[in-house]
Order: sequence, then structure tokens, then C-alpha cells
Amino acid sequence: MPTDLLYRDDAYLREASATVLAAGPDGVLLDRTPFYAQAGGQPGDAGLLRWSQGEQVGETPILKAVKGPDDTVLHLPAEGAPLPPIGMTVTASLDWSLRHRHMRMHTALHLLCSLIPGAGVTGGQIGPDRSRLDFDLAAPPAKEWLTERLNALAAEDHAVGERWISEEELDANPGLVRTLSVQPPRGAGRIRLVRIGAEEAPVDLQPCGGTHVRRTAEIGRLEVTRLENKGKQNRRVYLVLAGE
Repeated sequence: MPTDLLYRDDAYLREASATVLAAGPDGVLLDRTPFYAQAGGQPGDAGLLRWSQGEQVGETPILKAVKGPDDTVLHLPAEGAPLPPIGMTVTASLDWSLRHRHMRMHTALHLLCSLIPGAGVTGGQIGPDRSRLDFDLAAPPAKEWLTERLNALAAEDHAVGERWISEEELDANPGLVRTLSVQPPRGAGRIRLVRIGAEEAPVDLQPCGGTHVRRTAEIGRLEVTRLENKGKQNRRVYLVLAGE
């Protein structure tokens, strides 16, 4: 049975009750979870599972959530941590500070992508302190220009939304996919699009399964700190949340 991904409906959900379906050193499987499983360059969420039923009381620190088999999410426990009993109702709580930084960073990378139109994205990584995107590009804009434009876009406080399209609609609009190395997952019959800005004239619109802030002003100030040459036609752009 696939795990019910609660963050899909509410990326700001910090905790939720869930039932333990399996538990072992390889991970704890819940029927539902607010934890994002590592994918698409975004790290898996960390946090805590807590339970209390009669004399059965405990908590399990979760180091990271990862994808399991058959569209499930595995919550990886800290080494030696107690495991919740199968069938137990637990409260799954995120390390919210970490998740929120990932949301701000992820949204910022969408803005960065919008500033380099036409260049395919060959890789990327989201981190709480520094993130990057790699572009199929001969020469990127100057980091000072990118920093200025990123902060202007963030300060304009664009709404961030989503909608779903069919796989056939995506096939008819291949330009929506900016990533060259990773394609949107298929098989479910529909693809999630994340939009920044107005529907009729979006700042950015592309398939994405990650978590994002609701409005770009929530990102805060950004700084492009470094540009790297990673090959003849591959340029890496690093950014940070400025002043933090």
C-alpha cells in the first residue's frame, strides 16, 4: 500500500498522527506521513516519532526519510533508537527549521532556473546552508547580476502554486521539463506542475515533486556565491540564504 503523502496537500504541516505498518533497522513504515522522502535533489526530512499508549511510551529520532518499495516512505531511525510497535499510533513530527530552509531553498532554485531560460538543468542539490544548480550552458550570467535579479523576484512576493496535468499533456509540451538528467516520474497518469507567479504569465512553471514556500517573499535574501566550470558545456551556480 502506498504511503499517503500529507505534504502534497499541505507543505506546512509540521506533524501528524499515523499508524506503524512495519519497523526495523532499515526504516519505519507508516500509513501516512508529513515527511518528504529524499528525491529530486531535495534531502529527506528529519524529525521524531513519538507514541504513548498505556505503559508503552517512547520516541524514535528520525535521521532522514527515503523512498521505499511500491511508493512507500521509510523513516530511517537513529542507530540504537527504540522502534515503535507495529500497529501503534505515533505522532510524526518534522524538524521544521530544517524543512523550512529546504522549502525556501527549493523555491529559490526555481527562481534561479527562470533567470537562465533555454538552458537545460544537468544536476542540482538542495541544502539548508548552500544549494546549487548545474546548467547546460557555455557561459552563465555574472553572479552579481544573478544575485540582484533573484532578490528582486523574491521581493516581488509572487504566489507559488501547483496543478496537475496528464502525461499526454506533458508530452505535448516537452519544454516544461528543464532537467536533462532526471525526468518526471511516470506511471501514475498525471504530473504535478509547480508555478511561480500568475497562471497567465508565470515566472517559472515546471514539473516538480518537492516542497516550496507559499510566496517568494518568504525566501528572504539570497546571494549567488560562486560559479564553477564543470566541463565544456556545464556551469554550476551556488547560492545561499544571505545573512543566515
